[in-house]
Amino acid sequence: MSITMTLSENRRCVPWDFASYLPAYAAEALAQWQSPGKTYAHEIRLRCGQPIVIMAGRQAHFLCENHRLTGREIREVFEKICDYSVYSYQNELANGFVTLPGGHRVGICGTAATDSNGNRTLRYVSSINIRIANEYIGCASSLSEAIFSRLPAGSLIVGSPGSGKTTLLRDIALSLSSSAYRQKVTIVDERGEIAAMYRGEPQHTLGPFCDVLNGYPKGEGILIALRTLSPDVIICDEIGGEGEAEAVCEGLNAGIAIISSIHACDVDELYRRKSFQTLRRTGAFGSLILLKPHEVGMVDRIIEVNGHDA
Repeated sequence: MSITMTLSENRRCVPWDFASYLPAYAAEALAQWQSPGKTYAHEIRLRCGQPIVIMAGRQAHFLCENHRLTGREIREVFEKICDYSVYSYQNELANGFVTLPGGHRVGICGTAATDSNGNRTLRYVSSINIRIANEYIGCASSLSEAIFSRLPAGSLIVGSPGSGKTTLLRDIALSLSSSAYRQKVTIVDERGEIAAMYRGEPQHTLGPFCDVLNGYPKGEGILIALRTLSPDVIICDEIGGEGEAEAVCEGLNAGIAIISSIHACDVDELYRRKSFQTLRRTGAFGSLILLKPHEVGMVDRIIEVNGHDA
C-alpha cells in the first residue's frame, strides 16, 4: 500500500520571532532577513567565533557575515533563553536542550561538569542551535486512516534522521484523539519532541482525548500509562532501547496499540537491527510505514509484518 503526503503548513514560525534572544545588531538584521526562494528557515545557529547562520532547507545563510560572535554574546543569549535563571533549567540542560514557548527546542553545546553527587551541569557554552518548530496540521490525515483501520495492531514509522517521523507522529496523535476517531491517546514524550511541553502545557496542537507523560523513559512511561490512563493508543518516538520491548509486550497483552518510530534508511537496514528484531517478536507491530529518505514526510509504502516468524 502506498500513501503520498505533502506537509501542508498551518502554523509557521519565522526567524524574526527569535530576535529578542539575539544581540541587538543581529536582531535588527534578522528583522530584515528574507529567505531566498521563500524556503522556510528551520534553524538559527550561533557559534563562538563565527557569524550567525540561518538554515533554510539545505541552504546556509550568514547573518551579519563580518561579525563573529564573542563568548560574552553567546553567554548573554544563553541566559536570555533560560529567563536569566539557568539553575531552574538544569534538568533540561543535563539533556542538552531548553524548550522555548511555542515548542522551539534550543540545543546547547558546551563543557560538561559533574559534581560529587553525579549531577551534570553545563559550563562555558560555546554554541547554540535554535530549532524552529513549525506545525503541519493534517499532514498525516490519510496515514491516520490507515493506522486506525489496523487497530489494535500497532505501527512503526521507519525513516532516516530528518525524514519527518516525529512530525507525522504528532499529527497522528492529533488525528486519532480528535472527535473523528475519539481514541484515548497517551504520548510518552521522553525527549519532549512530540508535544513540546512548556511549564506543563503542550506547545503543539493535540486532540481533546490526548494525555502527555513528559520526560518519562519510554518503557517506564508505557507501563505508567497502562496502569493509570487506560489508553487505546500509546505513541512514542524512537523505540527500541533496552527494556522497552517488555513494556511493549505489556501493552499488547492489555489490547493497547503502540505507534512509534525507528531509525533506518531502508528495509534491509531495519531488519539487520537487533532492536527491531526484538520488537518484531513481541507481535505488537502489524505494519511498517516506510518514509522516503530524501523527501520529508513522504510515505513510500506500508508493509504488513508477521511479528512471530522472525
